[in-house]
Amino acid sequence: MSGCSGQASNGNLEAQVLQIIRDNPEVVIESVQTYQQEKQAAEQQAQSDVAQKLLADRDTAIGESPKTGAEQGEVLLIEFSDFECPFCASAHDVVTEFMAKHSDRVTLVYKHFPLIQIHDQAVPAALASWAAMQQGKFWEYHDALFENQDRLGEELYLEIAKDLKLNVDQFQKDIASEAAATAVQTDLKLAGELGLSGTPTFFMNGKILTGALSLESLEAELEKLTDKP
Repeated sequence: MSGCSGQASNGNLEAQVLQIIRDNPEVVIESVQTYQQEKQAAEQQAQSDVAQKLLADRDTAIGESPKTGAEQGEVLLIEFSDFECPFCASAHDVVTEFMAKHSDRVTLVYKHFPLIQIHDQAVPAALASWAAMQQGKFWEYHDALFENQDRLGEELYLEIAKDLKLNVDQFQKDIASEAAATAVQTDLKLAGELGLSGTPTFFMNGKILTGALSLESLEAELEKLTDKP
């Protein structure tokens, strides 16, 4: 005598599952969303773990990159950016406001991450900003590039250099130098090691910041790091 069986034929089981999906589509959508959120959280955590290792030493993390704000701020904010990226231009406005309020606590470091596949002026702009840095004018040049993002090109690079009263001959030599190319390549290598794929990307004391960047979100992260019990 055969006993009771909890098994259904493959055909019946498939039909039952499909019917459940039809009757409860919101359950499927919720499951997919949960899976995507968990996957994204896991990827971000893995990325932060890598960043903690690569950026653990402050001097190594800064390297030869331009910095502003507090000389030895308790918080190190590293920005990977592309001068031709419109999202980076928007972030520039937020970061400018943030640093105006917190430059006594935060050291801001700029890293070049030109997305060469989609932005043909990203590398030339990065090289021009590096050349300006050799004459102590990186941040002024950086601001001018973002403010004139719709005009990126050789004419603009020279125009900004003249406006900032740079030595134009030296500026042009530095743009074409191997040292300039090496500086950009060094930042690109670090971005690759960190697993970055888009701009802008920020790390605050090694923690990756993702999503829409706002003054409020930056300040919330700052308080988490500096709030003493």
